[in-house]
Amino acid sequence: MYYLKLKRLLDAVAALLGLLLASPLFLLVAIAIRLDSTGPVLFSQQRLSRNGRIFSMYKFRTMQVGAERQGTGLFNYKNDARVTKVGRFLRNTSLDELPQLFNVLRGDMALVGPRPPVWYELGDYATLNRTYRKRFEVLPGITGLAQVRGRNDLPWHVKILYDNRYVDLIKKKGFILDLNILFMTFVSCFGSKSVYEQDTGETDESVIARAHADEERYGR
Repeated sequence: MYYLKLKRLLDAVAALLGLLLASPLFLLVAIAIRLDSTGPVLFSQQRLSRNGRIFSMYKFRTMQVGAERQGTGLFNYKNDARVTKVGRFLRNTSLDELPQLFNVLRGDMALVGPRPPVWYELGDYATLNRTYRKRFEVLPGITGLAQVRGRNDLPWHVKILYDNRYVDLIKKKGFILDLNILFMTFVSCFGSKSVYEQDTGETDESVIARAHADEERYGR
């Protein structure tokens, strides 16, 4: 429980150090984006945070301007024509997520926590049931338990299982849990795993069964 009080301070310090160390990379990425396509370097989107608060989450722009109103909307599949050449590289390496360090520094997000959905993606927050609300008891994260266990391969109702499991486990395991998730995130990023939505061929029942099996694993 002490870690929950320290988590915000540790996140802010880590985000500040990350921004300072990555500043040359930020400049290179910004130049590449501007040379590759017309539009802003950063992409801002309204997301849902702790207790239903809406905030602007930042990413490097990887798609054509107005992509949310084209094609498959919020969903992004492999070989999506809306993704720019530089954007594809940024997505495959997860470098597009780096600007969220600003969100962590501002207190909108944490390094580790449930990923924040687009503000309307799950429906009206006021009408969400207790299961769906639980994940909003903590700050959303740049990465989380659901991301290292499947990311875009998982349907929303399975992501909820992992997110709620994180809310329970963080109170018991604290720093060790976050450190473990961060390590697995780096492994996933290097392997470019589950970057795009796709049909895995699994039934909902098999995916949920796998999620419950992982619950037992992480509960030990």
